Amino acid sequence: MTLDPERPIKFSATHRLQWEEAQQKTVILYPEGMVELNQSSAEILKCCDGLRNLADIVSELELKFATSGLHNDISAFLEVALNNGWIQQ
Repeated sequence: MTLDPERPIKFSATHRLQWEEAQQKTVILYPEGMVELNQSSAEILKCCDGLRNLADIVSELELKFATSGLHNDISAFLEVALNNGWIQQ
């Protein structure tokens, strides 16, 4: 699958994104297991609410972290997330 930058991105209904105290990390929980996320990945996935597209997510995170040039990194991560079933369009 390929990410469509124009379409809204939604976190998968079959997965759960939550803070895991034992790991001190945000994780993705799903029936087969758990994926530990770094802070950047967690922040990206928190923006996947079904209302924002790629440009919206990039803009929000660049504003939140007072930086620029995040488009390629965010797009690459979201491609991985889409192919792993963590997000949907």
